[in-house]
Amino acid sequence: MFRDIRQEDKAIFMEMAGKFFSSDAVAHPLGNDIIEANFTTAIMNPNFLRAIIIEHEGAHVGFALLSFYHATEVGGMVVLLEDLYISEACRGMGIGGKFLTFMESEYPTAKRFHLEVAEDNTRAIELYSRYGYDVLKYVQMVKEV
Repeated sequence: MFRDIRQEDKAIFMEMAGKFFSSDAVAHPLGNDIIEANFTTAIMNPNFLRAIIIEHEGAHVGFALLSFYHATEVGGMVVLLEDLYISEACRGMGIGGKFLTFMESEYPTAKRFHLEVAEDNTRAIELYSRYGYDVLKYVQMVKEV
C-alpha cells in the first residue's frame, strides 16, 4: 500500500502533485518546476526528502512527502509530513489514517511528528486529531528567497 517513489513514477507523481498543489489544501499553488524539483530531490536524496506512493487495489491513489530535521526543543529528530494527498475517490476509506500509522512505525526513534494543515481543511484536521495530533501554537514566519 505504501512504497518509496521510483524514477518510473514521475508522470503519476507530477499529475497527483499538480492536483494537490492547485487545491484548497495548500496556501498557494506550486508550478511544475517546483513539483519537479521535489521529485528530483526525493529520488536523489531520500534521506532529506522521502516521497512515498500510496497504492490501493493496484492503483496509484496518493502520495506523501516527508522531510526530517533535529529540533532542539525535543532533543531529537522530527519527521515533518510535508504533504499528504489522497485522490478524491479514495478519501474516507481510512487510507490517511493507515498512512499516519505507517509513517510513525517507520520512525520509532523520532521525538516528534509534525505537519501543517490549512485552517479550513476540517476533514484533515479531524483525521489528524483522531490520531493524536494537537495544534502547536506557534506563529510561523518565513522568508522566501
